[in-house]
Amino acid sequence: MSGKEFVQAMVKFMSGLLLVGALLFLPAGTWDYWQAWLLIGILFVPMFLAGLVLMKKNPELLRKRLNAKEEQAEQKTVIALSGLMFLAAFVLAGLNRRFGWCLLPGWASWAAAAVFLLAYALYAEVLRENAYLSRTIEVQEGQKVVDTGLYGIVRHPMYAVTLFLFLSMPLVLSSPISFAVMLVYIPIIVKRIRNEEAVLEAGLDGYAEYKRRVKYRLVPGLW
Repeated sequence: MSGKEFVQAMVKFMSGLLLVGALLFLPAGTWDYWQAWLLIGILFVPMFLAGLVLMKKNPELLRKRLNAKEEQAEQKTVIALSGLMFLAAFVLAGLNRRFGWCLLPGWASWAAAAVFLLAYALYAEVLRENAYLSRTIEVQEGQKVVDTGLYGIVRHPMYAVTLFLFLSMPLVLSSPISFAVMLVYIPIIVKRIRNEEAVLEAGLDGYAEYKRRVKYRLVPGLW
C-alpha cells in the first residue's frame, strides 16, 4: 500500500469516527452517554486493528474494501437507503438518551456488545476465506467461486454477519427505537443480494452450480 493510499485510509477512518460521534453525542446533548462510548470502542478499535492486519498481509483486499463507489444504479439506491437508515438510527439513539423515552437496562448493552464482537470475529473469518470481497458488486479478474468454510453454509455469510452487527448496534446504544429503524436493513440487504446474485451468475463461472449446491442465501433453513 502506497503512502497516498495509507493517508486516504486514515482520512476515511477518522471521518467515520467523527461522523458517528457527532450523530450520537450532538442529539444526546451530553458526553455522558457511556453506551455511545462503548459502541465507538467496539466498532472502531477492531476496525483499526483489522486495517493494520490487512495492510500488512493483504493490501489488495484492503484497497477493495476502501472502494465504496458503486456503478450500478440499483446498488446506489441500496447504499443511499442504508446511509439514511444509519443516520436515523444514530440520531434517534442520541435523542432517546437525552429525553429518556425508552432506555434498556445496562446489562442489555453489554450483552449486545458481546454479540457485536462475536459477529466482528466472524466477519474477520469471512474476509480471510474470500479475497474477492470488495464493497462494490462486480466480477473481478481471475475471480473464482468460494465454497468452503462459512460459504459452504450460506452463499452470503458476510451479509449474514452484518445482520448481527447492525442489529446489535442500537441495543448497545440502549435504544429499542433505533432497533426498530435498523430492521429496515433486512429488506435492503435482500434487495442487494438479489441484484448481486444476478451479476455473479451472469459473469462468474461456476456460480450457478454453487447456487444449486448451497441452497440458502442468508439464513440456513429459512432463505
